[in-house]
Amino acid sequence: MGLYLNPGNEAFQQILKGSYVDKTDFIDYINSTIETSTKLTCFSRPRRFGKSFTAKMLCAYYDKSCDSRKLFLDLKIAGMPSFEEHLNRYNVIYLDITWFISTTVCIKNVVSDLQRNVIQELKSAFPRAADSEECSLPRMMAEVAHTTKQKFILIIDEWDALFREAKEDDALQKEYVQLLRGLFKGGTATDETIAAAYMTGILPIKKYGTESALTDFQEFTMTSPAKLAKYVGFTEEEVKNLCQQYHMDFDSMQTWYDGYSFSKIQHVYSPNSVMLAIRNEEFQNYWTASETYQSLKKYIEMDFDGLKGAIVRMLGGEAVRVKISTFQNDLTSFKNKDDVLTLLIHLGYLAYDSRTQKAIIPNLEVAGAFGDAVGETGWEYVAAAIKDSDDLLEATVQGNCEKVAFALERAHESVASVLEYNNEASLSAAIMLAYYTARRQYEIIRELPAGKGFADLAFLPRRNTDYPALIIELKYDKDADSAMRQIKEQRYDGQMKQYFGKMLMAGINYDKGTKKHTCVIEPA
Repeated sequence: MGLYLNPGNEAFQQILKGSYVDKTDFIDYINSTIETSTKLTCFSRPRRFGKSFTAKMLCAYYDKSCDSRKLFLDLKIAGMPSFEEHLNRYNVIYLDITWFISTTVCIKNVVSDLQRNVIQELKSAFPRAADSEECSLPRMMAEVAHTTKQKFILIIDEWDALFREAKEDDALQKEYVQLLRGLFKGGTATDETIAAAYMTGILPIKKYGTESALTDFQEFTMTSPAKLAKYVGFTEEEVKNLCQQYHMDFDSMQTWYDGYSFSKIQHVYSPNSVMLAIRNEEFQNYWTASETYQSLKKYIEMDFDGLKGAIVRMLGGEAVRVKISTFQNDLTSFKNKDDVLTLLIHLGYLAYDSRTQKAIIPNLEVAGAFGDAVGETGWEYVAAAIKDSDDLLEATVQGNCEKVAFALERAHESVASVLEYNNEASLSAAIMLAYYTARRQYEIIRELPAGKGFADLAFLPRRNTDYPALIIELKYDKDADSAMRQIKEQRYDGQMKQYFGKMLMAGINYDKGTKKHTCVIEPA
């Protein structure tokens, strides 16, 4: 057993001692790729989404220096036909790029240090096969594989760390890419050396123009996880089981940590946050607390046309179309707002629906990070609207129409100035922004089917809250009383009152000429 060559199964043993959610069926997918044309897999996901857990699981399963049978016997993979065929059959090389960066004296030496250290272990483990003075890791691995007739499984954790930590060092990045190409660039040498490879990181594989730096990899990302979608994070069924096992409220778990949706799986949760909520028996912001919101602030403040407007619309609960194709999969080559938004998707700050090609802020946890970040920007009116949203909700519940109208004017002013339009859509976005923190107590739905038509906005109370349900009808250049009449005439309140009991109705009008809002609030 070594640090890099055949690291053993101890790390996975420690994982199993915790509250492990069984994802070992992922091994069956990697098994299906071994010694095929699809043997190279890159699966990128945000921080704290279980990337390192998967890498350590794969090490434990494939590493021929240990016996991992007992570790897997009660897990999903043990019931699959490929289990016996590949269990502990390979020499594994495991590279944690973040670890190499943190332990090197100078980051510019990372690539050469990495090769030297792994080559030393190969020479020690295979003295007869690796007795040359070779200093190229790809050639040394090829030499060992050719002599021993034993292929490698290569696992690279945080493969993109150099692109994040040395984002301005093009020379170092190209040296690193050259190493990866030497390892994976197809041809007879790679086929004879590597049985399969698994890379994971936050960013997809770096692109140069429209071409991937490593064209032979099968890529799965936050914009297109395809068949691997259920391994991005925890599925809804897995979270429900955890909530039942640990007596946690599932609705609260969903509100805080759900929101990532893909064509194959509609509900995916942030794993680290779910497990910390269970461990601490408290729902709060865990994922973004592990990295300062300053990084998010830096990106949303970038000077690209339309970026601020897109962020404000998403703060208001709207989904925004994002063109993901021009993103170069790094932290410097931004050309437009879509590149910035695509990065935020890969970082987990936004959720992306490939069917609609739109992005949203996924859940309450991430919404908190956006609220903090906006509070430190120069977006004074937007920040003020978010800051005042708790007071606005209380004013609404208390029926303080003047205070509600004043708060909505501030929010509408900020939204209209950014979105450059002044109509019903901006009024709706302003109201959603003004009630930003109300999402803790409510599920907010636009155009909810109710009564004889569609209520403009419906605030449905979450479980374990004493807040009343709320229906809001919007009018533009009319009056608040007519908005209230429409609620009553269309009987929007009837259906909702049946389910929620306590309920308020609010009619809101915006006068384009005076730029004033009026509000009428009544109990249902």
